[in-house]
Amino acid sequence: MQNSEIVLIGGSGKTGGRIAARLEQLGLSARKTSRSTTPAFDWEDRSTWRGALTGATSAYVAFQPDLAVSWAAEAIDALSKIAKECGLQHIVLLSGRGEEGAQRSEEALRAAGIDYTILRASWFCQNFSEGAFLEPLLGGRLQLPADDVREPFIDAGDIADAAVAALTDIRHRNKIYELTGPRALTFREAVAEIAAASGRSIEYEQVSMTDFKDGLAAAGMPESVIALLEELFGEVLDGRNSQVMGGVRDILGRPASDFSQYVRETAATGLWSA
Repeated sequence: MQNSEIVLIGGSGKTGGRIAARLEQLGLSARKTSRSTTPAFDWEDRSTWRGALTGATSAYVAFQPDLAVSWAAEAIDALSKIAKECGLQHIVLLSGRGEEGAQRSEEALRAAGIDYTILRASWFCQNFSEGAFLEPLLGGRLQLPADDVREPFIDAGDIADAAVAALTDIRHRNKIYELTGPRALTFREAVAEIAAASGRSIEYEQVSMTDFKDGLAAAGMPESVIALLEELFGEVLDGRNSQVMGGVRDILGRPASDFSQYVRETAATGLWSA
């Protein structure tokens, strides 16, 4: 691929920063955009979109807060059309597995007349170290409304590698890849692995959805975020996504990283020992 500019919408997130670093190592120009960059990109201010996209030939798109929200598909539709008008040739969309909202967003992108690659990812391993689960783990107890449903957690590094492959190799255009880890495990099992690797006593407790929502509200979580988490835990995490898929091998030619590798590497940093 020639050295043409790639814009990363959501460039400061779990995947965006990793993608930027990989592209720069390849000598490719990557422009991270967010509400705080110049030019800025704000999902809730469409006047910022054209300026953020101008000059790029392709884009990686990680929608915030999640493609499950009601207005996501219409936003992806509008963004795709503006991107095409700005001369972009290709959009790589980070999507979710088993979410109706995500599927509507995928359909909007595919109908926009621009080349696409869709990366359907399972829950991130990094939710335990860079996301909402970290603070409870440091406190010694993670409470979630999830029983023994298994999830094949995916490492954000694998997603970044897949996105870079999609952005730099035209063979991946107009394809959909389901990215999961190589092993499905429950949240209880995931916490047990983290506890063992960090040498700490960390408990997992299943709680009711009501108690979970009440706890989030007491912590000051916005109602919109609480509603999103209720959908993700109450509907999407019902076993529909427990199957391990081969998307990482299909796009990268290697197996996906196991959750245990992520746990060993993260525990070695001392993050969970605080």
